[in-house]
Amino acid sequence: MHTQQPILEVRDLEKYFRLHVLDGRKIEPFHGISFEVQRGKLFLVSGRSGVGKTTILKCIYRTYLSTGGSIWYDSQLFGRINMVEAQEDQVVRLREHELGYCSQFLKVLPRVSALDVTAEPLLKHGMKRQDAQDEAARWLRRLGIEESRWQASPLTFSGGEQQRVNLARAFIAAPRLLLLDEPTASLDAGSKSIVLEIIKEAKDSGVTIVTVTHDTAALLALVDDSYILEREDAA
Repeated sequence: MHTQQPILEVRDLEKYFRLHVLDGRKIEPFHGISFEVQRGKLFLVSGRSGVGKTTILKCIYRTYLSTGGSIWYDSQLFGRINMVEAQEDQVVRLREHELGYCSQFLKVLPRVSALDVTAEPLLKHGMKRQDAQDEAARWLRRLGIEESRWQASPLTFSGGEQQRVNLARAFIAAPRLLLLDEPTASLDAGSKSIVLEIIKEAKDSGVTIVTVTHDTAALLALVDDSYILEREDAA
């Protein structure tokens, strides 16, 4: 029995979308989702494509607003807060100081260098630009991005390189709660083993991680608990 309050509690979570171009048809990836995540653990959400795994992460991060249920996060800034009902300014502050999200797809401004894209979370924490860039360089080097590319926009990179920049950016500020969407997708075997090493180090340092993946075999040794999202949940 857990004596410690979980860092994250998802209760009866529901999300649906209205497709206004299709006569307002309602698409419901899932409803009735409940799980809890313990501090410093790696929690895996698995399931086939299209069952709503990424949507769950986006609801936690509040990229999507849930249409039902609650997502209780035990924050340092605000105490126990329901992400479904949190104010926008609270969400912004949590993202800057406590929550990290690594999507499968890199979304950055054109002409911003890979070095500055990676350093940005540290700058938001108040770190001096040079120190933030030095730390960003360390991460890019570790993840196999050649130094000659650091001043280029990551939009010019291959899919695998973009994924590595995305991961560097997600891990660099060591958020309390890190959401990873398919962290080993698009990666070759060498890069994948480095990323698994980084995930283990983050977890060992106390970062709580929620990840969704098809590549369950790669992550299995690091997983503490899991939730299997099946089509029946959304039936």
